[in-house]
Amino acid sequence: MHKMGSYSTIAAISTPPGKGGVAVIRISGPDAFAVADRMFLPRNGQPLSAARARMQIFGDILLDGEPIDDGLAARFVAPYSYTGEDTVEISCHGGFLITKMVLSAAFAAGAEPAAAGEFTRRAFLNGKLSLTDAEAIGNLLEASSAAAVKLASAKSRDKLSAAMDGIRADAVSLMGSLFARIDYPDEDLGDFSDAESISLLRSLLGRLDALIESYRTGRAVNEGIATVICGKPNAGKSTLYNLLLGEDAAIVTDIAGTTRDVLERTVPLGQVLLRLSDTAGIRETADPVERIGVEKTQARMKEAELVLAVFDTARPLTEEDTALLDTLDTLSASKIAILNKSDLPPAWDASEIEKRIPRTLSLSAKGGDGASLRKEVEALFTNGDLTVGEDAIVSSARQHAGLLTAREHLSLALDAYLSGLPTDAAASDIERAIAALGELCGKSVSEAIVSDIFSRFCVGK
Repeated sequence: MHKMGSYSTIAAISTPPGKGGVAVIRISGPDAFAVADRMFLPRNGQPLSAARARMQIFGDILLDGEPIDDGLAARFVAPYSYTGEDTVEISCHGGFLITKMVLSAAFAAGAEPAAAGEFTRRAFLNGKLSLTDAEAIGNLLEASSAAAVKLASAKSRDKLSAAMDGIRADAVSLMGSLFARIDYPDEDLGDFSDAESISLLRSLLGRLDALIESYRTGRAVNEGIATVICGKPNAGKSTLYNLLLGEDAAIVTDIAGTTRDVLERTVPLGQVLLRLSDTAGIRETADPVERIGVEKTQARMKEAELVLAVFDTARPLTEEDTALLDTLDTLSASKIAILNKSDLPPAWDASEIEKRIPRTLSLSAKGGDGASLRKEVEALFTNGDLTVGEDAIVSSARQHAGLLTAREHLSLALDAYLSGLPTDAAASDIERAIAALGELCGKSVSEAIVSDIFSRFCVGK
């Protein structure tokens, strides 16, 4: 899989569209230097292909032989480039139109348009990146929090790659020992005795379990948790929503039924990314518009992974509060009861709620800082023993599924040993586990999976 291939020469804008000080056009492929020589004329009179590698050269950018801009160009000689191919990066002025004209100049000089994620895909195919690295880069581009950036950092992905590669390497060593014993049963071959093989299998399962468990944290940081704020009208739902967002995104009034539709935003709360929905107050209403809002609230609550149920401690509990508690009892989601308006004298005993919802905290959404809620949410969805950015943490569903498959087969291999079955029974499952781990790392991954991963990248990356 990791071999230099025969590809066309591609070009794309690698910076965001719009006005800016500088825009970068990337050209990569076997004819990258020839394409650049046709569209970029260095002021020193020498062709760019003659310039020293990795040195920026000032010159004019040509379209149909006419200068359209001036800028800087640098060439990177294979394999010492991001893609592993000959590559040129041209920096021009960052206007929307001029950037498109410079890209057109690259096409006119012989380059082809790059597909989404094609530069990174070539880096993977040419052995510059593992598939784990490539997925992390995609996550970095989409990161919505500082924790997500740390999770996608080079250090973090190196830790994950090393952990996966280490498990696979030890499984391959065990497999080689078993094959030696299968092929030469009368000779004392193989590095591991039965007892040592069982011990190694247990160790591998423990290491897999640690990675599988880390997905709880990785998913919360990277993908986010579907979270619904609910409660009766005027309990302070929209005030809590604004507190979490750090801005006045929802209208807050004393009029019941102000929020009639579901408001949605994604916001980091500590390390956890919340896919947050502020919903209409739950109550019986004759207003057809408000009733639709209530129905949407109830539907979102059924789909949520986390429900923040807001109760107004400054007003007596009502039938609406009781009905909400009854609904919460039917949900599988994690629940936190927010006893709001803690800055005012309480109108009821909090133990009435704590009996129904163990995770309960008091705060004033109007004047609080959300720190107590952050701690509760992080305790629910992350492993406090893991440090994001420092430890090996699985962050994609593909990786998680592959690890589960590998674990299943290694567990079957251990069962075969413990049951006294022939060695080749265990060997068959270990071989399947190695295949699953190889697909995770990209050593034996299918074209369909590769295409799916890189299709999520932007053009130019």
